[in-house]
Amino acid sequence: MKPLAELDARGVRALLFDLDDTLSTAGRITAQAYGALERLHAAGTRTVAVTGRPAGWCDHVARMWPVDAVVGENGAFYFRHAGGRLRREYQEAPERRARHRERLAQIARQIIAAVPGCAIAADQAYRETDLAIDYCEDVAPLPLGEAERIAALMRSAGLHAKVSSIHVNGWFGDYDKLAMTRRLFQQEFGIVLERERAAVLYVGDSPNDAPMFEFFPRSVGVANVRRFGALLATAPKYITVASSGAGFAELVAHLLAA
Repeated sequence: MKPLAELDARGVRALLFDLDDTLSTAGRITAQAYGALERLHAAGTRTVAVTGRPAGWCDHVARMWPVDAVVGENGAFYFRHAGGRLRREYQEAPERRARHRERLAQIARQIIAAVPGCAIAADQAYRETDLAIDYCEDVAPLPLGEAERIAALMRSAGLHAKVSSIHVNGWFGDYDKLAMTRRLFQQEFGIVLERERAAVLYVGDSPNDAPMFEFFPRSVGVANVRRFGALLATAPKYITVASSGAGFAELVAHLLAA
């Protein structure tokens, strides 16, 4: 990973960003980070949140924040508020999502019994498509090895699983953050990402960001991405000096200077 100072940020027209421990710091959105996001959006850069957080959160973010859209639950959907209306686009049909929720509840009980100290995530009630197991947000932090064990249990039950900075997320279906981001850009902005990815920058902090780190030539990790080490299938190309929200603000300052 190269220092952020070496990133040529000229021509970046869109910023895609993770939320937890990328925009947020220790579970909070600081004025510094949110103000940076607002300034970048006001300057004309397209901003899109790409997160593992639930539909309930994403509804609020899409309506209220200085963003053009939100990709949520690790690529299960995107929400876009435009023209006074909220557009919701899902990877799977409502009846299929309902069937999956019943099976996810069973898998959750099995994982909680098998891995002492973990818990169903507090935001699970607001999710529509996936299962989130908390390993360090509202529970005493578990080693990353235990997070990987949770992911392995999910995969053995037939789920696609990813480790984030706070949760392990599992879902039925072969999709991820990148797949839905491609769909969003094509359907809402008329942009084929394969052709325009050099003009898009992604910033994140954890293993579930790996597909985005690999796809975008201008991908950035906030400094705390280092904690995941070998768990990152693909590392970001550049890294900030500061961690979490302060690292996000550092990146935005670099973009605005360009």
